[in-house]
Amino acid sequence: MPRKARIDAPGALHHIIVRGIERHKIFISDYDRQNFLNRLGKLIPETQTDCFAWALIPNHVHLLLRTGLIPVSVLMSRLLTGYALWFNRKYQRHGQLFQNRYKSILCQEDLYLKELVRYIHLNPLRAGVVKDMTKLDEHPWCGHSVLMNKAKQTWQNINYVYELFAQKKGLARPRYRIFVEKGIAEGEHPALTGGGLLRSIGGWTALKELRKAGIRVKGDERILGDSDFVKNVLKSAEEEFEEKYELKAKGYDFDRTARRVAEVLAMDIAQIMALGKSPQTVKARSLLCFWAHRRLGMTTIEIGRRLNISQSAASRSSMRGQKIAQEGCFELITQNA
Repeated sequence: MPRKARIDAPGALHHIIVRGIERHKIFISDYDRQNFLNRLGKLIPETQTDCFAWALIPNHVHLLLRTGLIPVSVLMSRLLTGYALWFNRKYQRHGQLFQNRYKSILCQEDLYLKELVRYIHLNPLRAGVVKDMTKLDEHPWCGHSVLMNKAKQTWQNINYVYELFAQKKGLARPRYRIFVEKGIAEGEHPALTGGGLLRSIGGWTALKELRKAGIRVKGDERILGDSDFVKNVLKSAEEEFEEKYELKAKGYDFDRTARRVAEVLAMDIAQIMALGKSPQTVKARSLLCFWAHRRLGMTTIEIGRRLNISQSAASRSSMRGQKIAQEGCFELITQNA
């Protein structure tokens, strides 16, 4: 059975789980962990992605991210590809480092943000990496220690999490810690990691009541939220798919898109396709990368090949192109096209 496409949108909240292949370790030393965090810490502000929670376990990683300028899939590709190449060189190994593709669950923020922060930050304790809450408070490889002001990671959005508990940090921090500690006794919530379970509607208690009443709840293993949220996300994803199909039906391939860029920027097509660093050429190629990637659905690898640039350069160009399109009010397809 073919795997389902990832679902994403600007501002979407994702619980991401990355596992080592065959449960092998992906971090052998603290130097490895720091290398991973350095890469993450560079990508988060660069892409204006929010990171609310994270935990590095020897054989897997948990992240709680809100989509920024680029899809989470692009950020994760850059993060994991770069780290895997570095790790393989360091340890003179070959082949895959990570198990298949990572799991990404799009989550309803108002219902699940607090629960997910707690679940992710308790992972080192549940995995036996630390023995108690006191050790977890100071554990450097988990976002909990940052929220407890025992470690610093400027890219982690701690203020947004604090505001879930109180307006003032002095009140928010102890309330947050009490909330996390209570989660130890509650045990694991399997639905927070996906697994195809029916999603709750108003929390765990409401879900149980619905089940007792024999009411079926709309579910999807890629989405964590109430029935309306799931339906809206799936509808949005379907509309995005339909838009890409419509563009292709109207003949909008890479070449047609390049001609549209030349039209809106009043440039010659040859100037856009040629390698150059003039501001106008960079602007045009960035807009082309954005439309080809986000509107046509081309991968940054495919785009890089067409423009004779690297995948990472195509990804950065797509990010720049989004701002250019928004600021210039440029549209790929006109209303009467």
